[in-house]
Amino acid sequence: MKILLLGKGGQVGWELRRSLALLGEVVALDHDDGGDFTQPAALLTRVQALAPQVIVNAAAHTAVDKAESEPELARQINAATPALLAIEAKRLGALFVHYSTDYVFDGSGSQPRDEDAPIAPLSVYGRTKAEGEDAIRASGCQHLILRTSWVYAARGGNFAKTMLRLAGERDQLKVIADQIGAPTGADLLADLTAHMLRAARVNPALTGTYHAVASGETSWHEYARFVIEFARARGVAIKVAPDQILPIPTSDYPTPATRPLNSRLSTARLQQRFGLTLPHWQQGVERMLLEIL
Repeated sequence: MKILLLGKGGQVGWELRRSLALLGEVVALDHDDGGDFTQPAALLTRVQALAPQVIVNAAAHTAVDKAESEPELARQINAATPALLAIEAKRLGALFVHYSTDYVFDGSGSQPRDEDAPIAPLSVYGRTKAEGEDAIRASGCQHLILRTSWVYAARGGNFAKTMLRLAGERDQLKVIADQIGAPTGADLLADLTAHMLRAARVNPALTGTYHAVASGETSWHEYARFVIEFARARGVAIKVAPDQILPIPTSDYPTPATRPLNSRLSTARLQQRFGLTLPHWQQGVERMLLEIL
């Protein structure tokens, strides 16, 4: 089986290069070697020449605040080019795997949303990701759309690394406490992808949209406390005292893009249909911290 992986240089793309290698030949591209989503004609020519059985799209415009000032670029990368790839996947008879986000929802309420909940994105990023989802479904291609949240990896920058750096420099930290979600490792997403696409290739009835996040829930404030205290217990030099990691509301930290307060996603459909168990978010974060500390 030939698998085309797009966005190989990102956190999820890097992990997919590992997980997908067990399934067949992986041709991995990024924007600088033929996988540029701002050049869709050239990208489609490359896809047509490769004629893969599976296309995995890990490329995205994920700079949430920056997207507010460059909506057309975000739309090109998150919606327009994925739409063309989905049409090409339909023509080739290929399975198309795509990643989406909790930002397609408005974050109201406090209950986990399932895959059929109405979408109502609050930001350019959320709207363009929703447009991408709609276009993929409209293409008629066999697809897996995985909505996820709060993605991190040991490789590259992430929230935990930022908190550890600040905790070593400052006497006090203020962290948002009213946004709730599940930190989800890029490695977990990559492993889920490999399991799911293998099963969906055998049984096309398993294709569709799924929520793919670690289990449990937390706030950014509690996430920061967990990371800092884990590091402190292992001898990392931490300046901030535990009682000086202060909770603040989102309203105290305005940003160009509006974030959903409730990013809880129900993964019951994924777990039931694929027979998989999603580990608690703390398990993945601990593993990542042991790699970076």
